[in-house]
Formats: sequence, C-alpha cells, structure tokens
Amino acid sequence: MGWWTRWIDRQIDLRAGEFWTRYFGGESWAGETVSEQGAMQLSAFFAGARLTSQTIATLPGGIFEKDAAGNKKPVADHDLNYLLRDSPNADQTAVEFWEGRVLGLCTGGNGFAEKVERANGTLISLERMPHDTAVRRLDSGALEYRFVDRGKQETLPESKVFHIRGFGDGDVGLSPVAYARQTLGIAVATEKAAGQTFARGMRSKGFFVMPKEAKPLTAEQRTDAKKSLIEANSGPNAPWAGILEGGVKFEGINLSPHDAEMILSRKFNVEDICRWLGVPPILIGHAAEGQTMWGTGVEQIRLGWLMTGLMPYLERIEQAVKKRLFTPADRARGLFFEFNIDGFLRGDSKTRAEVLAKEVQNGARTPNEWRRLNNLPPKPGGDDLYIGTNLVPIHLAGRKGSGGGSGGGAPAIPSPTEDTQ
Repeated sequence: MGWWTRWIDRQIDLRAGEFWTRYFGGESWAGETVSEQGAMQLSAFFAGARLTSQTIATLPGGIFEKDAAGNKKPVADHDLNYLLRDSPNADQTAVEFWEGRVLGLCTGGNGFAEKVERANGTLISLERMPHDTAVRRLDSGALEYRFVDRGKQETLPESKVFHIRGFGDGDVGLSPVAYARQTLGIAVATEKAAGQTFARGMRSKGFFVMPKEAKPLTAEQRTDAKKSLIEANSGPNAPWAGILEGGVKFEGINLSPHDAEMILSRKFNVEDICRWLGVPPILIGHAAEGQTMWGTGVEQIRLGWLMTGLMPYLERIEQAVKKRLFTPADRARGLFFEFNIDGFLRGDSKTRAEVLAKEVQNGARTPNEWRRLNNLPPKPGGDDLYIGTNLVPIHLAGRKGSGGGSGGGAPAIPSPTEDTQ
C-alpha cells in the first residue's frame, strides 16, 4: 500500500500519471499494463529475482573489526551478529529477511526495514517494511518514510529506517520494473498470444465468408451461424473438423505462430529480462543452442556473475549496514559487516579446493581452519601456520642447505652469520 502513502496530502486528478501507474501499473508500447506483481508472473523475471535473492540471503556473513595495521578479525560478541545472521525479528529467519530486502531491490529498487530500539538506543529488531514505501525529503533536509501496516498508516523518521538503495542517484533507487516496462510488456503480450492460441486449440482467427449471391443474414440467422460455426469450433475441446454449408468459406486473418516467430520471440524475451536483472540466462535454465548446465564454462559464468552481478548488491548491503545500523562508536572502532563469498564458491569445488590449499600452504590459514570450513573436527597441532621451504632468497640459490630443492622439508636456510664464516 506504499503507492497510496506517496499521495497523502497531495491532490489526485486524472493527470496524476504516477498515481495511476503505481495503482494499476504502467502501460507499455505493446498495450499491456505492467506492474511489479505482473512482472513476477513471468517465469524469467521470477526466476532471476529469486536466484539473486536466495543466493545473497544464503551467503554467510558477520561483523569484523579492522585494527590500525589493517588486520581483520571477527567480532563474535556484537549484538548485530545475532540480528543479521540468525533472527532479525520475531517472525523471520535471517534468510527470509534478506530475501525480502533483496527482492525489493530487484523489483522496486529499494529494500526497507524498521529499526526497533531500546530506550538506551540498542537495536533489538529489524522489522520488514514494504519495498514500495513512500520516501519524502522534508524541508529540514531529513527523509520521512510512510507505509501502511495492517491497515494503519505508519510514518517513520530517517533514524528509524534501515534503507538499502538500489542503482540510481537520489533518495530512492530506480525501479527495475518501471524502467523495464517496455520489455516486460512485450513479454506479457507474447505470453498472452501463446495462451490465446492454445485456448483456441491452435485455431487461427478469421471470418466465415458467405457466397456473393447470398442475401444478408437476418438476426436469427446470425445467431444460428454464430452458434454452429463459431462457438462449435472454439476452445481447446472443439471437434477436429466442422461442416461448412451453402458455399461458406473460412478465411484466416492472423499470422501463424511459426510465421510470427513466436518461439524465437519467447526465447529473446527471456534473454532481455535477464539483461535487466543482470543474471546470465544459463543460470535460470535458459541455455543457448549447444550449451549445457555442466562444464567449466558455466562455472566461469557463475564466477563472472558473482563479480559483476552480485558484488554490487553485496557492497550496497554492507555499506548500508555500516552507515545505518552501526553506531558512531562502532564505526570509529573500525567495525564493519561483510558477506563471506566462500559460501558462493562451495559449488565450484575445484576452485575452492585450490584456493584453500594455497592458503594453507602459504601460511594464510591453519590446517584446523581448513578443516573447520569443511565441517571436519580439529586435529592436534593443526593450529600452527605452515609454509613451504622450497623458496629461498636469490643470493642463496644453489648453496648447500639452502632448501632450493623441489621437495618440502628442506634443510634450514643458513643464517647470514653462518654464511660469512
């Protein structure tokens, strides 16, 4: 009901195009009205929005602290950890909450949540808000948020709202559905044409033409002709053949699905919708000719989507958390929220295994950290950092005991004092 709160205290007349667009949806060049609910009825749009929302919502994340030297370490005892990773409110899990916020970004361009705080300012809950919440900048320069909750209008100041803005440059993000209206309108018109074609049992539109010498039909004859010629041969359960008497002929007037290239149009609609959502078509089950869902090529597509499709969303969410959920003291301390994209790489087992192995071999992770990421119990001695000894300073290369061999566990590198003796 956010479309209504946008127009409170404003006069509505027949020229208020924005009001009618929000209420009924915007009309497209194809003659179809497009709304956010209508867009979600298209399988490509629904699948793309769902994939983005579910992927981000299921990524692990946490609160971290960065010290003066730039070292990052997790902060397990911060209150926001529970809200952001486990239970933001009494009704939703963290996955459900983030799915809703990201879905708002994919459809309306914004994600909102109400901040519920104790008297001392401690954040205790993040309650969901509709993604079409009305946003207005007051004369004071502050933002005001209006929406309807269970039939009651709510007005919240900027300090009480967690707002994630989508792509754009303003108080709100740009709505993908609004800007993709023409593309979505064509897709809706194509799906409607396909549905109507099947509803008629694949029969084309046309006219029953009477002989030239026939007299104009009376009202009774027209009723009988409509019943025996049109109604009897309409619908998916119509007989496979009919009888035309008295020289009556049928002349079709519309293009066949083949001539209209309906199949190609429906394929292109999927690709065009994916372009608006920034999702590779292969990831929602739309493969190009000769392409499959398996192989290293698709893995590279997934990694490319992570960098160019998901990372902008992740950065927006992380920065919104830091700016609108952390206190000034938290920010001064160097705290920040971050998603762990290792969860995304779990599907790419080869890349993940290679990355983790190199981190252990080069002293970036301990063996027990590696085991923890793979849900394995720790082992004694696994908390030490290890590094290979096959690399030595270039001025010691080739000397006895320098460890220049290819195997691990080479003799220790002599100290500069031993080298000069």
